[in-house]
Amino acid sequence: MQNVKAVFLDAASMGEDLDFSPLEGTGVELVCWPQTCPEQVAERLSGAGVAIVNKVILSREVLEACPDLRVIAVTATGMNNVDLEAAQALGIRVFNVTHYGTDAVVQHALTLMLALCTRLVDYVQDVRAGMWQQASQFCLMHHPVREVAGKTLVVVGYGDLGQRMASVCRALGMTVRVASRPGQPGGVRKGVEYLPFDAALAEADVLSLHCLLSPETERMINARTLALMKPGALLINTARGGLIDEPALLDALKSGHLGGAGLDVLSSEPPRDGNPLLDAGLPNLLITPHCAWVSREARQRLIDRTAENIRNGLKILEVTP
Repeated sequence: MQNVKAVFLDAASMGEDLDFSPLEGTGVELVCWPQTCPEQVAERLSGAGVAIVNKVILSREVLEACPDLRVIAVTATGMNNVDLEAAQALGIRVFNVTHYGTDAVVQHALTLMLALCTRLVDYVQDVRAGMWQQASQFCLMHHPVREVAGKTLVVVGYGDLGQRMASVCRALGMTVRVASRPGQPGGVRKGVEYLPFDAALAEADVLSLHCLLSPETERMINARTLALMKPGALLINTARGGLIDEPALLDALKSGHLGGAGLDVLSSEPPRDGNPLLDAGLPNLLITPHCAWVSREARQRLIDRTAENIRNGLKILEVTP
């Protein structure tokens, strides 16, 4: 008989088009809730040996109220929503999933970069408005288009995502430089040349962010560092919104110093209280709703690897479903 209960507290965050049978195949008694409010967390985890969460916060108070909890499976790479210190003290194993969305996120980052370079959105809107139909010649060319070949891409965060972005952009003829994170020196590490952060920004025609949000990287793109960038440079962020000082970014876009920005993340999500960037109406600012990772393939890999984590966690703890 199944005797280990696993509770997925925010299953709706994965979408409705996935196969959850790998989770059931771990042998646990799976209970899925679409969403869970903070005041419901402890109650819903009552008697559970496994908690599955994407963004639901598992605080020390919650963990201490769940004596049966042995494994936390986070359906994401970041684990900021779990009190890791409390989990360790309570003997709870915490697992996350890495590298599941590399192809999807790099595809999206590349799409944002190319859309800005080709003024894709502007030209699509012009066609819809009837401008091409009324043109005096065979094409429209009033939005300046730039090629990426021969330009310099600077990557901040040279893990799996940063390396894949670099590889794809090299194939497009771009020169790739890798920036150290703020406060870290330049130099060669594991065969890769890292430029000091400020020096790297000055070389970038395109700056693409792929690093984690930490006290060292929070608002690392700010008024001072934006001023270091070339006039007309592009900024791409598919990592975390908190990496950017958003008012400073808005000023740089409005002034024309920054040529454009493509963002899949904002400092607060969803932006229920609004965000000045959303109201700016700037043609050189593209914002998408944190959807870089949401290909069905990436989300299914996330579920599959979460199932592996649950199975491994229970095995390590010698808990038999």
